[in-house]
Amino acid sequence: MLFVCRANLCRSAMAERLARSLGLAAESAGTHAVPGLCMPAHAETVLRERGADPGGFASRRVEAPLLIGADLVLTAGRAERAHCVTLAPATAGRTFTLRQYGRYLAALPPGPVTLEAIGRVRGRLQPGRPDDDDLEDPFGGPIEGFRDCAGTIEDILRLLASRP
Repeated sequence: MLFVCRANLCRSAMAERLARSLGLAAESAGTHAVPGLCMPAHAETVLRERGADPGGFASRRVEAPLLIGADLVLTAGRAERAHCVTLAPATAGRTFTLRQYGRYLAALPPGPVTLEAIGRVRGRLQPGRPDDDDLEDPFGGPIEGFRDCAGTIEDILRLLASRP
């Protein structure tokens, strides 16, 4: 699973580390990332509060081979999703915003999570408002913004981790 946000410092970085703490294989990247940067101190603090390890993180830019190699791409928002699908059109059917994917997971009947099952739910659900798909970027803000962001991410990842 690949998480993508703009700079690969907050949202996707926290998602990667939270997913790993739940036993999910995860990587992250950013559409406009400067490679090699550390995540902000607030992100590290929030990850530690939630039992995830922020150690050794370094930002990287998303590239087509990374997208093509991912079985699932979850983006922080619509702009990042559009960027990923433009960069690697073959990934369109497995690229979702994180919040969108969370809505689909919540609507799935019991059973394994597959792209086919997600597709069936996607076709049945009423589309939300476009802004419902964007995860607010906490960069530069107070630690509470990072906590809110991490809470949203973790809720969706716990739902995913609880499925077979």
